[in-house]
Amino acid sequence: MNTRTRRQLGLALGFAAFFAALWYFWYTPVVYPLKIFVVLLHELSHAVALWLTGGSVESISLDPRQGGLTIGRGGIAFVTLSAGYLGSLAFGGLLMMGSRSSRIRSGTLLGAVGVAVLVLTAVYIRGAFGIVYGAFTGVALLVGAKLLSQVWASRLIMALGLTSVCYAILDIKSDIIDRPGLRSDAAMLAELTGIPTVVWGFVWIGIAITAAVWLFRHTIRHA
Repeated sequence: MNTRTRRQLGLALGFAAFFAALWYFWYTPVVYPLKIFVVLLHELSHAVALWLTGGSVESISLDPRQGGLTIGRGGIAFVTLSAGYLGSLAFGGLLMMGSRSSRIRSGTLLGAVGVAVLVLTAVYIRGAFGIVYGAFTGVALLVGAKLLSQVWASRLIMALGLTSVCYAILDIKSDIIDRPGLRSDAAMLAELTGIPTVVWGFVWIGIAITAAVWLFRHTIRHA
């Protein structure tokens, strides 16, 4: 077995161990901060979609029960409503690829994420829970960028990315397929288009699973 094969096998086993740990600790306080981080990415995705389609963002709020709300004006409703789940998946993929990039130091990337969280919190986040979470997370990431080795910084970024990818899929299933009556992004999109909520759920989860499989294979292949 050559060095590259061992590296790929090690990464695949690392993914498996991470998924097992994530599954085991899913409903514990250990994973809770990661879940809220993905909710933040979900709401940021709505905000980015608003900006890209000519709208503006007024505020973002985070709920301790793993919910969130982005309030804005203008934009293209179809795009902004579709952006939440798929956007958090895309951000997760970018973090995964960034953690393995040879062009940027992992510590630098981790620090950049921390700064972005702090700026987003200062400018757009409203509500005590969201402000405290954003401030704590942003500072924690900056401290990690300064104190962690490049290897551990890379692992932390990969953990954030993997959690976002996995949670996006589980969130779609929980909010749309398991509870189609919930006032979700898909429910609002169903009102806009006349296409049932559950159809959007299956479309999004199909895209999410396909993208996740590609990301895992791409990451392992290029290890």
